[in-house]
Amino acid sequence: MALKDYFFCGIGGSGMMPLALIVAGKGHRVAGSDRSLDQGRTTPKFEWLRQKGIALFAQDGSGITRAEQIVVASTAVEETVPDIVAANRVGAVRMRRADLLAELFNSAVQGIAVGGTSGKSTVTGMIGWIFHALGRDPTVMNGAVMKNFATPDAPFASALVGTGNAFVSEVDESDGSIALYAPDIAVLNNIALDHKSMEELRALFGAFTAKARVAILNLDNGEVARFPRDNALTYSLGDVPADLMASAIVERPDGIDFLANGVPVHLHVPGRHNASNALAAIAAAMAAGITLEDAARAVGGFAGLRRRLEVTGTAGGITVIDDFGHNPDKISATLDTLHAFPGRLLVFFQPHGYGPLKQMGPDLIATFANRLGSEDVLLLCDPVYFGGTVDRSVGSADIVAGVSAAGRQAEHIAERAACGDRLVALARPGDRIIVMGARDDTLSTFAQGIVARIGAPQ
Repeated sequence: MALKDYFFCGIGGSGMMPLALIVAGKGHRVAGSDRSLDQGRTTPKFEWLRQKGIALFAQDGSGITRAEQIVVASTAVEETVPDIVAANRVGAVRMRRADLLAELFNSAVQGIAVGGTSGKSTVTGMIGWIFHALGRDPTVMNGAVMKNFATPDAPFASALVGTGNAFVSEVDESDGSIALYAPDIAVLNNIALDHKSMEELRALFGAFTAKARVAILNLDNGEVARFPRDNALTYSLGDVPADLMASAIVERPDGIDFLANGVPVHLHVPGRHNASNALAAIAAAMAAGITLEDAARAVGGFAGLRRRLEVTGTAGGITVIDDFGHNPDKISATLDTLHAFPGRLLVFFQPHGYGPLKQMGPDLIATFANRLGSEDVLLLCDPVYFGGTVDRSVGSADIVAGVSAAGRQAEHIAERAACGDRLVALARPGDRIIVMGARDDTLSTFAQGIVARIGAPQ
């Protein structure tokens, strides 16, 4: 294999970093830049990348000096970004992140692709863990840190480089790149409004599942249930007949137990949505030749993902939870899981962009209006913004107005720091504070700061 020279523009991103780690793990030369690095944010992550021998540069074009470099960037990166200007100037080959991932994925003996609006990262992590626990040594590309593989030497383990036949990856529909993948096994968790219209999503996911040898379909999702089942292995929490069905579901604050076609499954991650995720992972494992019994036993060892209902800490009888919830499906799953047990919820939500907020606005309002309890309080700061052109016609104040009009307690406080002040002032013993949002690693630091403040002597 000829070794190549890759430069990742935005190397710290949740989709970019694991890909860079996989490429580096295969022996290629890897370097990169990131706007967050320039702004001094999420320093530990970049220090870790340096320790792994990955050279990091300011995002000013200084790292791109040779035509032999392959410059990898997401579709969102604009032509005016200095790295892209430099790539054009020196004649470096340019490659989309999705094209590189698809190239690696499609060259694997057995590609297992996980798609859907919600749950992709969790199901990918579950499948990866099942395969790893059973000695299949998979390569895993994930958008979140997998706790099973995180160690002091690898604190940001969102990728796993194995020597086995399986390449397990979540795949993205938001930019249409899901069409690039040719999976042996295609998992489809659900379809809901997020980045594209429902018509576009139906077409993309329909083509995705049709070309796989086996499609894993969630019949509890009305959209997915409409898909052809000629090549399908289906699953359900028990509401509709399926090939793999859950029964005897018992929720715990720190997990959930159920039977999968009569075989016991004991998860250490809570919520009915995680029972559904586990069914998807077990079904994918079965499609790859693993027995139901082995898959059910192995998935019980899955430790979860970072920022998925992750307890940051407890102080003064108040628990702070860090969560990736950012679209209606994910937010609903989180709130439903927490409402299965008593206690008021103080929900802080940082929207991950003005574009998604405009696209999902009505559904976000309906989600919060329907899923918040009468005592719960919702706080929204302004959407995260890291530069570039964007339509700001819909903001957080619009969401708060809609939720308030539906009779729920909601407040818009523009600055995140001020939201933290308000959360600390509101919190009382028995409350749970949930920090929600995507595409911003500093949200975890924000959650840690709240724990420290509520635990500090008054």
